This record gives sequence, C-alpha cells and structure tokens, in this order.
Amino acid sequence: MNVQEKMQRYAALVVEVGVNVQQGQTLVVTAPILAAPFVRLIARRAYEVGAKDVYIEWSDDEITRIKYELAPDEAFHEYPAFRAKGWEQFAEHDAAFLTVIAPAPDLLNGIDPERITNANKAKSTALSRFRSYGMSNKISWSIVTVPTTAWAAKVFPDVDEEHLIDSLWEAIFSAVRIHSDNPNEAWRKHLQTLHDKASQLNARRYRALQYRGDGTDLRIELPREHLWVSDAGNVNAKGIPFVANIPSEEIWTAPLKEGVFGTVRSTRPLSWGGKIIKDASFTFDKGKIIGIQAAEGLDVLKKLIATDEGAAYLGEVALVPHRSPISDTGLLFYHTLFDENAACHLAIGSAYPFCLEGGSDMAEHELDEHGLNTSLIHVDFMIGSSAMDIDGELTDGSTEPLFRKGNWAF
Repeated sequence: MNVQEKMQRYAALVVEVGVNVQQGQTLVVTAPILAAPFVRLIARRAYEVGAKDVYIEWSDDEITRIKYELAPDEAFHEYPAFRAKGWEQFAEHDAAFLTVIAPAPDLLNGIDPERITNANKAKSTALSRFRSYGMSNKISWSIVTVPTTAWAAKVFPDVDEEHLIDSLWEAIFSAVRIHSDNPNEAWRKHLQTLHDKASQLNARRYRALQYRGDGTDLRIELPREHLWVSDAGNVNAKGIPFVANIPSEEIWTAPLKEGVFGTVRSTRPLSWGGKIIKDASFTFDKGKIIGIQAAEGLDVLKKLIATDEGAAYLGEVALVPHRSPISDTGLLFYHTLFDENAACHLAIGSAYPFCLEGGSDMAEHELDEHGLNTSLIHVDFMIGSSAMDIDGELTDGSTEPLFRKGNWAF
C-alpha cells in the first residue's frame, strides 16, 4: 500500500471506530489547515457511513504565532462567546467531535509563558460547560494526529528532510495498527484486551498504589468507588461506543484528591502550550503539589499548576506497560497522545467523572465529596520506565506486585 491508501484506512478507522459516526449524525472536526488532505478523507468517509453534516473548524499555527507575538495582552484574557455557545449547541444535538492535531512542539518558543497560560485559561473557562460533555462521556469524541515537518524533525533528528514526513507517517500508521490486514478488527481485538485487564483491576479493589523508581517514591490512594477504565469502555449517553484516543494502550482511574504523598519524576518530555518541559519532578503532600523542579520549562510548569486550585492536584492515574507497541519503537514522540501510551503516567487537573461509580451523573460538589479533583485543565505527564515497580494495596492492608521493571506483574 502507498501512503494515500494507508491514509484512507486511517480515516476509515477514525470515523468508524474512533468517533463511530452514526446515521444522521453531525461530525464536528477541529483541524489545522495543513491537515486538509487527511480531513477531506475523513469527511468523505463520514458521509459514506451516513453522516448528516461534517462541520470543520480550521486553525493555522503561523497565525497563532503571529497573534502571540503582536496582539495586546487583553486578547489573551478573552474567548469568543459565540464560539463556546456553538460547541455547546453541537453537543446538545448529539454531534460527534474529532480533533486532528498536527503537532508543532516548539511553536511558542520565546513567547511569554503568562500569555500562553492566560489564553489557555480563558479558553478553558469559556468552554467549561462544553468540556463537561466530554469529561463525562455524554458525547462521542476522539483525538488523532497527522505529521508535520517540525514534529518529524523532533522525532527523527537524523533523517533527511525529504524523508521526514513519510517516516513519521509510517510511525503513526504502525502505532494505530494500519498495517494490519483489517485495522478496524485489529482495534476491536485490542480493545477487548484492554477491557479484560481493566476488569481484572476492578476485581482487585486496590485502596492505594505505591510507586518506586528512578527518583520516584510515591503513594496514591484511590477513591473507594473508583473504576479502572480504558478506551474499550467509552460509551456516550446514547450507548454508542467510541475510542477517545488513537492510539490507546492505557488503563486509568481517578486518584483520591487529597491522598497523594511523596515524589515522582517524569521520564519523558511534555509538550504543552507550544513549549517543552523536560525532567520534571513533583512533590506531593495530602494530594497537593508542594514542590516542582524541571531541567527545562520550569516557568511554564509553574504557570500551569497555578491555573486554578485543582491544577495543583492529580486527576488521573494511568497504567501502561513498558513493553507496549509505542514504547517498543524506541521513539520519543514529543506529543502526549503517543508518549502517554508508551509509559505509565499521571495527569494534573480534572478527573474523569466516569472513573467513579455513578460519577457521570454527579454534580461537581458531589464529585468533590467522593474525592475527585476538578479543574480547568487536564495535563498528562509520563512517569513509567523499565525501572518502575508498582505495588497494589488491597482493602485488608496487604500488598501485591502490580508492575515489576515497568511491566505487568500478573
């Protein structure tokens, strides 16, 4: 198969398994202009399977950079109300939402971190009602990527420029199982494997996890009614399954907001807000971050955890074996969608309500009463490696190996 044929397979996977477009449904796509060739394939496939309409919201990285360089400060404290209302109306009418990302890891190098933080906070605040639909799985949504030269140069620093895009396309195709005889069926089998592992974890009813690794000694307590979930378990309010992240190798739950103690070190760079954060370390007491360090991007990290009260607490605990398809490539992708599926990770900020029994139907104050964190942000950072050991603490206080040397111990 040539690249075009593989892109067609990828588009079909995204439409049929990712957002799982239904007859008569509207698909809303957010994408950068340079992803237009792939987005056209998505639109075609969506209409072929019965979509009523495909609405595209375009963006452009160069214009984004120009705005950050030249716009007045007040521009970063605002977000158009009509746009926020539009997303809410789409969600109220059961649209499916697809985000196509074309990463530019160093896009905002040299930009004042406060501008980035203010812009993200203004957007998150304006879209908070819309985000609640996704965080509680009331709507179908999915996130996928396409390559850019800037991103490919990060991932493949020794590859000639003329081969960069093709090299990254092949890495993406491999990660999302496009090389399988039937990618859609390969994904269904993979999702069943994730579902089975989540069921095993739920049967164990751990009350806490203890992490030990290079620079990590961390205890994370779990809510009594926590649920381990995977992308195999995503079902919208109408009972339609969807896959939120392509690729996806993780099984995750929500931590007890005030039950995190100790120190954890990141093992892969985090790209956030057009900046790279490297070698970060977080120290927690009673759930709150009380100390941070980073070899690069410390100023951005400080702004990030100061977004709101919940930004200094954890919202996700995710398990990914070191021997996973993405990790086995040996590549560092400099993008969370891929790197989080190559390593165990945590997320600062909001928890997913569906990680708690009955959580999707709870108000924010009820989630808080059950120990779940809420915030305007949800940002993953990777902590797994071949040196990571994790023990699960059972309800009787005994412990058992969960991970050894970065991989499942059962």
